[in-house]
Amino acid sequence: MSDNVGATRLGWLVGLAALVLVAALAYVLIAPTPESETPPVAAAPSAPAAPATPPSTAPAAAPVTGSVMKDYLKPPTVDVAQGEDGPAKPYPIDLEKLRAKLPDNLYWSLAAPTTDAEVLKKREDDTRRWNDAFGRIQSGEATEQEVRDYYAHRRKVSEDMVQFATTVMADHGGELPERDRGLYELSINMHRTRLSEYPRQEEEAQARRREREALRTQWREGQPSPP
Repeated sequence: MSDNVGATRLGWLVGLAALVLVAALAYVLIAPTPESETPPVAAAPSAPAAPATPPSTAPAAAPVTGSVMKDYLKPPTVDVAQGEDGPAKPYPIDLEKLRAKLPDNLYWSLAAPTTDAEVLKKREDDTRRWNDAFGRIQSGEATEQEVRDYYAHRRKVSEDMVQFATTVMADHGGELPERDRGLYELSINMHRTRLSEYPRQEEEAQARRREREALRTQWREGQPSPP
């Protein structure tokens, strides 16, 4: 009996960890930009932090305190040993089956629960790299290709988070608690909204780049010729 309870408890904890990370990704994986007033929210453990806006290039977004997302990110209180109608069932989401179904989804590299030091280090390095790219874009210093690469990455992240959440809902939506379904729906809606905003944001970033390049060219042409 104790082994069954332990296995059930572990299943719920793994499932809830996945859910918390998906909910966090709905906010955390979106870089704060001048076009968006959505402030960053602290990441759940092992989720990448939101790209930070360099203070020298754009005003930093204030962190959220007392946000409703704090409540959303709290795992539901579940009696894993005894449900309302008898022994609790294992959490319906099986991450291994999901991985087999969506092997190339970025959820696994960006946010899946892990204690692997190499994976965590790679996430930190990737976050720092995209932070730097975001800063260059905001200041108009990025090249045309860097802007394209950055927004291609943002689109891929949002597309994969939508795919992950919609797959969970299609396979297990009827088995999930109402609170959990709401979090997955939130993730889907947030990332679909972002996908609709990226084309405009990318064009505005390219416009800033062209304006900055024109200013640099104008400055160079105004310099006196060397003797």
